[in-house]
Amino acid sequence: MGRKNQTWVSEFILLGLSSCWETQVSLFFLFLAMYLVTMLGNFVILFLIRLDSSLNTPMYFFLGVLSFVDICYTNSTVPQMLVHFLTARKTIPFRSCVLQLCVSLALGGSEFLLLGAMAYDRYVAVCHPLHYTAIMHGGLCLRLAASCLGAGFMNSLMETAITFQLPLCRNVINHFACETLAVLRLTCVDISFNMAMVAVSGFLVIMLPCSLVLFSYGHIVAAILRIRSAQGRSKAFGTCASHLTVVSMCFGATIFTYLGPRPASSVQQEKMVALFYAVVAPMLNPLIYSLRNKEVMAALQKVLEKLRDNR
Repeated sequence: MGRKNQTWVSEFILLGLSSCWETQVSLFFLFLAMYLVTMLGNFVILFLIRLDSSLNTPMYFFLGVLSFVDICYTNSTVPQMLVHFLTARKTIPFRSCVLQLCVSLALGGSEFLLLGAMAYDRYVAVCHPLHYTAIMHGGLCLRLAASCLGAGFMNSLMETAITFQLPLCRNVINHFACETLAVLRLTCVDISFNMAMVAVSGFLVIMLPCSLVLFSYGHIVAAILRIRSAQGRSKAFGTCASHLTVVSMCFGATIFTYLGPRPASSVQQEKMVALFYAVVAPMLNPLIYSLRNKEVMAALQKVLEKLRDNR
């Protein structure tokens, strides 16, 4: 019975964010603008890190990986969402839905793990400045980045396989993309085990890196408070300000959503959180790192001056 129901579902219908045509058109232009800003901002970050030798440090290596993940993450859902805003029938083939869920889960988990690795990098920079280059060498940075991406994809493959082996009774997903909880609502059987696995998955890719962030910044704050000069404290905090802003934004949204009080029906809340991670966060990350970072702004200014001189 379960296998028969699974093979019957050849495609899914996505309800999206609104059924009102005028609202959908407005949302199309809004999210198109945000998508273009996201692509431009993250590509500029990658471009500057590639061209400017002063940005060839562990911190900017991780920032480059984060920008690459944000680009891929956004492209896993937003282009389809933009197309669906202007189409009457919002469908996605079964295999495309599986792929979208797997990729978005993997990249989302990888981003949380990368933020944890970046927190460790800032901890070493502030608490062990004399040994920073020896500890955060190129090999370690590559292994940390590869481990974050590998762990994110392994976690995603497990969760995706467990989700789509269940028999499905319906094919209408109340979401703008294929998302785990939205797909689980279509099943015909008890999903207690799946919900437990979602909780375990969330602990591995969210709470573990969050714990590393808290540990790192606890030591960073203690180290900054031991600095006697106000200028020294300001400089030390300046090296962490951009990362701390991004971390607070990403982990704060997750903790508020999944650990705070939840209404009986949280479908709309889940959509808003998914939008935040797929659209808002990838757009804000490069803006935060560029506008709050003197080195990035200096590198951008040098590139603009070279382009102006070559005219």
